[in-house]
Amino acid sequence: MKLDRILITAPSSGSGKTLVTCGLLGILKKRGLKTASFKCGPDFIDPMFHTKVIGTKSRNLDTFFAGDEVTRMLLRKNGADCDIAVMEGVMGYYDGLSENSSRAGASDLAQVTDTPVLLVVNAAAASRSILPLIKGFLDFQEKPCIKGVILNRISPMLYPRMKKVIEEELKVQVVGYLPVLKDCVLESRHLGLLMPDEIASVREKLELLSGELDHTLDVDAILEIAHGARELPEEADLKLPACRIPLKIGLARDEAFCFFYEDNLAMLREMGAELVEFSPVHDRELPEGLDGLLLHGGYPELYASALSENRSMLASIRKALEKGLPCMAECGGFLYLHEVLRDMEGREWPMVGAVPGKAYYTGHLTRFGYITLSEGKVFGREVGDIRSHEFHYFESEHAGEAFLASKPSGKRSWRCIRSGSSLFAGFPHLYYYANPEVPKAFLECCVERKSDV
Repeated sequence: MKLDRILITAPSSGSGKTLVTCGLLGILKKRGLKTASFKCGPDFIDPMFHTKVIGTKSRNLDTFFAGDEVTRMLLRKNGADCDIAVMEGVMGYYDGLSENSSRAGASDLAQVTDTPVLLVVNAAAASRSILPLIKGFLDFQEKPCIKGVILNRISPMLYPRMKKVIEEELKVQVVGYLPVLKDCVLESRHLGLLMPDEIASVREKLELLSGELDHTLDVDAILEIAHGARELPEEADLKLPACRIPLKIGLARDEAFCFFYEDNLAMLREMGAELVEFSPVHDRELPEGLDGLLLHGGYPELYASALSENRSMLASIRKALEKGLPCMAECGGFLYLHEVLRDMEGREWPMVGAVPGKAYYTGHLTRFGYITLSEGKVFGREVGDIRSHEFHYFESEHAGEAFLASKPSGKRSWRCIRSGSSLFAGFPHLYYYANPEVPKAFLECCVERKSDV
């Protein structure tokens, strides 16, 4: 399969990857190119900004979760019928699972998918000193995949001179720059970037960004680099089991519950589930006729008052779970299931009450990064190891002990997850392509309950 593609990366976080990616996506959209966008790694928020620009769902590509072949399959699948794919890297280009490994990082994704790379370099308060920085990235790996450089926070007057010296001395193409763009700042919060809908005039800012970059990026050169990507190998698609009977799965989706891997939702639909969206913030009760319930992550702590005061929804969910409605809840959804949620100001809010005790803000990042879950069952079924991810500032008095969570590098491990015959709930975020037996177990449980009712 021939798919033009490019990966945007940088020496470190905060170098301008998201700005360049969103600006480039906007330019490609204006040129009428059908574009697929991807985020390297497990991040939820950057893909939302991509979606705001191009109007179609952005996806994640994660080699830790999915492995090499499935990652390429997802790129082919989600890039089919597109003119170009744009990927945004994670952290620094060579960062990965640990200080000893680039696995699951941007350089790994570039290697696995054979994708040309553009390196965004922050040139603020420097000139010639950025040359050894760029040279180090070009020389560090035998095949770095880096085909071009973009200079960020550089003056229009200095850019032509820096482009000339970099291209002459390092033999790498410089394909544009970003001046200082004060009106295009993407603000931060404790879990990363603010949500797109929370940034004032986000569409106007992104349009302004793409308009500026249309003048400062050599888009034709970038398209030529992307066109130079080799064909993706033809590999067998993953065969997914189908539900024996139709299922209706309730999907909590609103401003409080908004962290989704789009490929997870697509997988459930492909397996035969109908996803019925509802809002724990605004709706008064669960949709009728549900066979299962999904409570994903997000920012329930920021909407704790509205969630807690929506007593009819709390009662509706509690009653459904007491009757055995199968439910998967992760991170923010897990917080919502507790008896009480204590927020960042120490205020306590009654919640669903399906999980005993209190979930509370710790004031620091409690657990962060990739983990492998083992030694447990999902809805009473053996599914093997589950590669997943944690990132949260909250803790639970009853986080569960059904699984052992182990870091992929190092010796740290801990018990977690509340898992029973009809509930699977905890802090880890799951990517279903890491282990399709997990959604299979959930849907099988839904089928069994529907057959018994």
